[in-house]
Amino acid sequence: MTTATPSPSAEVRAKLDHPIIDGDSHIVEFTPAFMDYLRDVGGGDAVKQFAARSGPNWYQMSWEERRRSRPMVPPWWALPTESTLDRATAMLPKLYYERLDEVGLDFVVFYPTMGLGFPNLANDELRPIVCRAFNKFTADFYGEFSDRMTVAAAIPLHTPEEGIAELEHAKSLGHKVAQIPAFVRRPVPEVAEKYPELASRVTWLDSYGIDSDYDYDPFWAKCIELGFAVAEHSSGMGFDDRRSMSNYMYNHMGHFAAAGEVLCKSLLLGGVTRRFPQLKVALLEGGASHGCRLYADVIARWEKRGAPNLPHLDPANLDRELIQHLFEEYGGEMVAGKLDQLERTLGLRGVPDEIKDNFAAMEVERAEDFRDRFIPHFYFGCEADDPTTAWAFDDRVNPFNAKLRAIMSTDLGHWDVPDMRTAVAEAHEPVDQGLMSADDFRDFAFTNQVTLYASTNPHFFEGTPLESAAAGVLAANAEG
Repeated sequence: MTTATPSPSAEVRAKLDHPIIDGDSHIVEFTPAFMDYLRDVGGGDAVKQFAARSGPNWYQMSWEERRRSRPMVPPWWALPTESTLDRATAMLPKLYYERLDEVGLDFVVFYPTMGLGFPNLANDELRPIVCRAFNKFTADFYGEFSDRMTVAAAIPLHTPEEGIAELEHAKSLGHKVAQIPAFVRRPVPEVAEKYPELASRVTWLDSYGIDSDYDYDPFWAKCIELGFAVAEHSSGMGFDDRRSMSNYMYNHMGHFAAAGEVLCKSLLLGGVTRRFPQLKVALLEGGASHGCRLYADVIARWEKRGAPNLPHLDPANLDRELIQHLFEEYGGEMVAGKLDQLERTLGLRGVPDEIKDNFAAMEVERAEDFRDRFIPHFYFGCEADDPTTAWAFDDRVNPFNAKLRAIMSTDLGHWDVPDMRTAVAEAHEPVDQGLMSADDFRDFAFTNQVTLYASTNPHFFEGTPLESAAAGVLAANAEG
């Protein structure tokens, strides 16, 4: 079923000489069918635990109770309703498939809605069961349409072994993209031991590369071995600066970028992108502007605090006799009777050698090395209405004339796309406005997507209408 009026996105697609890949549209799960799979995988107990998993009900609290316990207001009205056809499309794979030409798309990588949080479930027994049920559910109902769509597999990652087990299972089902959480919330041991009731409220973020409880290198190696593209699509709502009890938009603005930043910095500074040069990771729905900032930030900080320049900050450089003399001569009443505290107030203390070089795991020797550690590895999902996407392609601004790997990720199926037929056309507007070139848009909507998904799996697009065009991109990259 298609609409009677012309589709702006189909018109844009008709004018292009390359395919369009949507790197992040959403399915909306038909819950009764999913629950059947959960029952098959985990039995009745898993269904009961799943139904009882939520915490205090915000809606049942009075405002006095909310002020006392400070619960975050949950997302509300998160799905569009103006178009009944669009709402049904997000829930019905056959209808989605039928409408792909109308919405201007050649291929779509889907992510869940309810299932986005499945890899984050705290219950160690329930979490892998729910993820496995979801992956079987999507493989069965979306698999027959795999020539033009694929659903990312939900991969729990509280331990590397847990992640590897579900990767292997997802591979056997035909999944090609691994959706991982950007981080795992773990209880702070000291608090959990003294106050067990607070274990779930006083937590730290394990982001797999820095300060992790586990060695996640075997998981990254398995992703590459099995040919999985990796994507995080995690919520930053609930971070301390994004947990309003009353304002959903306060919590929502920037939250996907905040979650993606946690993972990006950890993999970068933890040396993961150095140790695994083939690894590709998509950071979804946060836009490219935070990626541009991160790329510039890490270079700027290394230039001031990297190993070659860190000695400039060593307190040993201070001439203690001179500074004592200057304070005595110029300090006057402000320092009178207090100069015995001068050394302490100047912060003249040493730090452990093992924490001095914050960039050691990256093994960079010059600022240009950051381009190789960052640009080929991170892909930034940008929605169609994001006005800052052009920044990713502005090699006049980004250090060392880099263009970040931005990918078109329209978010079809959710509230920010009230009409599925207009998203691709909206994504193309920066070209019409002269902010992006046609070649930039090709990279945004096609080339970058191919390198993300097919670099570690050259067979990713086999059997799809994109097979020949994607092979051309891979061949060109190999020659380059």
